[in-house]
Amino acid sequence: MSTIDATTLRELIGSGRAPRLLDVRTPAEFETVHIPGSYNVPLDLLKEHRAELRDHLDDTVVLVCHSGARATQAEQALAGVGLPSLTVLGGGITAWQAAGVPIKRGRQRWDLERQVRLVAGAIVLASVLGSVFAPQLKWVAGLIGAGLTVAAVTNTCAMGMLLGRLPYNRGASCDLDAVLGQLREAR
Repeated sequence: MSTIDATTLRELIGSGRAPRLLDVRTPAEFETVHIPGSYNVPLDLLKEHRAELRDHLDDTVVLVCHSGARATQAEQALAGVGLPSLTVLGGGITAWQAAGVPIKRGRQRWDLERQVRLVAGAIVLASVLGSVFAPQLKWVAGLIGAGLTVAAVTNTCAMGMLLGRLPYNRGASCDLDAVLGQLREAR
């Protein structure tokens, strides 16, 4: 897997040799903050339509997400259909913002990783407190802990994927046909 840091990417964009930027976060996360000129293709949509995307991505492509995990999954999916020249923005949009480079802001929402921490923490807290009255509830906390461990080891997150499907995270929609049209025009 190839990565690029925010400073190097900014220099590439500034030099006029800007790669295609595919942001694989949810439409709501993208709407909240994104790199100007990037295209939003959520990870689930990218995986489903990777062959179509391959036909429109013959340039160098940089994949962006919140921290790099989903972009790495996107890189694996696109590499599987024969796309060369794939790079992941190391540290994701978080690193981009920390570098103080231009971003486009929209309606503010919590990012998906923060939502996962809230939901997992709330379930664990409720099950531990509830176990005072119903001792079997302690196993719910254990299951959440096991799920988070699996998420870390496999670099995937079932809870994040489920939360990503909620209306709150859909917000603005992602129309793949419109994105493909934009990619065609940008060639």
